[in-house]
Amino acid sequence: MESTIVIEARLGDRCLTGLAGFSHVEVVFAVDRLPERDDYRRFLRPRGRAGLPEVGVFADRGPRRPNRIGCTVCEVVSAEGRELRVRGLDAVTGTPVLDLKPVMRQFLPGSVRQPEWVDRLMAEYF
Repeated sequence: MESTIVIEARLGDRCLTGLAGFSHVEVVFAVDRLPERDDYRRFLRPRGRAGLPEVGVFADRGPRRPNRIGCTVCEVVSAEGRELRVRGLDAVTGTPVLDLKPVMRQFLPGSVRQPEWVDRLMAEYF
């Protein structure tokens, strides 16, 4: 799914200059529409799926975060003026965007280790 992020006018019409040269951008946003969990000390199963292990809040990427911050790496479709078009944004319409950071391979790990249950969880995500 493609989304358009419109940057505030106070940042100027050239704030996205150069971003179109990157394949991906990290979008940092405020999770402002979901209530916080009542108790972060409890273990939960990712997406409530019984076949997955119980994990703590920082071993899950669910939206009900104690810090109310979300982030998603998105494909850059276009960047013109104050409009950034991306593919793969994991936020709802009207979500406040806090920051944009171009994805640079030098900042990415060479390899990623994760538990096998994550592959089962993400198999139907996209």
